[in-house]
Amino acid sequence: MVIDKFNFKLKDGRIATVCSPEEKDAQNMIDYLYKSAGETEFIIRYPEECSKYTLEKEIEFINRVNNSDNEAVVVCIADEKVVGVCGISWSNNLKTKHRARIGIAILKEFWNQGIGTVLMKEAIKIAEKNKDIIQIELDFVEGNERAKALYEKMGFKIVGIKPNAIRLKNGTLLNEYSMIKEIR
Repeated sequence: MVIDKFNFKLKDGRIATVCSPEEKDAQNMIDYLYKSAGETEFIIRYPEECSKYTLEKEIEFINRVNNSDNEAVVVCIADEKVVGVCGISWSNNLKTKHRARIGIAILKEFWNQGIGTVLMKEAIKIAEKNKDIIQIELDFVEGNERAKALYEKMGFKIVGIKPNAIRLKNGTLLNEYSMIKEIR
């Protein structure tokens, strides 16, 4: 699914673009994946796990998502690079097509610029346009108070805890919290 492209002003005054990724963004997307994975323990992958992302596979991914009727990727481009990504998807299965799932990450140097709010609002709009979707779901890792605050601001509520769901390289176990936003 492709969204309409638009610009907005970051809190520091720079202009950013929100759009669906295009083939020309594939290398930028891979660079973003590597960088975001190494900036915080709250991303579900480590940088070395990003080696599976090749230019060819990323182009295939972009084309698949842009042509999909049950998923979308919304990116934020600033300073000529991908600095934030929010994905939303849902099943076409009768029993679960009422549930959408969101994932989001922003590069650290672009935290506190309003990008998370803009990307989340765009993903929520996508879900609201689908008459079948009644709730949006997401998870966040214990200790990620910034993400929790954003999600709560967007109307999500904690509905469950997965104990010890995340194991860091040093052996530390962290809980994962599930949140839901009801839209109908």
